[in-house]
Amino acid sequence: MDKNKKSLTYIEPLRAMFWKKWLSNKATDTSPSESFSDLRAVVVSDVGCVRTNNEDAARFVRPADLLVRTSKGFLAIVADGMGGHAAGEIASQMAVETIAKTYYQREETPEESLFLAFTKANRAIWQAASRNARQRGMGTTCTAVVVCDAKLYIAHVGDSRLYLLKNGQLLQLSTDHTYVQMLVQQGVIAPLEAEKHPERNVLTRAMGTHNKVEIDVEAMTHSLENDDRLLLSTDGLYDYLTNDEIAQLMLIPTLNESAQQLVEAAKQRGGHDNITVLLIERLSSEAPQALRPTEEIA
Repeated sequence: MDKNKKSLTYIEPLRAMFWKKWLSNKATDTSPSESFSDLRAVVVSDVGCVRTNNEDAARFVRPADLLVRTSKGFLAIVADGMGGHAAGEIASQMAVETIAKTYYQREETPEESLFLAFTKANRAIWQAASRNARQRGMGTTCTAVVVCDAKLYIAHVGDSRLYLLKNGQLLQLSTDHTYVQMLVQQGVIAPLEAEKHPERNVLTRAMGTHNKVEIDVEAMTHSLENDDRLLLSTDGLYDYLTNDEIAQLMLIPTLNESAQQLVEAAKQRGGHDNITVLLIERLSSEAPQALRPTEEIA
């Protein structure tokens, strides 16, 4: 495992919690919405200033079929791989590809489909690592969000993050699965201490490092409305920028320019890690609806 990237730690009293499966039975309204609108997304991924390979992966799926969009929504995924011999790249790519494909194959609710897609991806990475000595120990973080009309559904493992910019305020919707975040939740250290803690990148959960993993899946109370923006990012971004700085750059009117500036700002601070951002905004009903799908799912 690339020790300069991430390490994985296991705290015995919490082991059972790490592998507990989570599945929601909440019903989801999949009827078409009269106010349905399209989304615009931009992905920028950069190797950074130090590394020679990019172990991050990202994907945005805009289904070509309107009925699929209405029932299953749009899907955005970011993954940050770890492991030697380029295995981190393999793990992160396997995660986004397996999740994107499996999610739209399932007929369950968005929450259940996300859970099943993450479970399949975790098993696929674990099995691949078990078969190949050069890939042994590889794994990846993974954060995904489904936007179904205005509703948000999140699935999450690791420390890649999902943010929502609403009314100029940046809200972190995901919770890091790290040793330091666990200390914060236990009241051992303050959140400000966590930002500079030497072990802030030590993961307590990752995809593919074991045959089972605990997956956070949740229907968010927040919604994506006009003038809001979603940001999925790897730690190569937020390790270098404060929430206020991220929010200011997300307010740049042009989505592509906003994404580029976020990456450039992290690089100017050092850029010791790969940097990936995936920005999403809702198109108003008056905007042209001729966007080409980032990836078509029939």
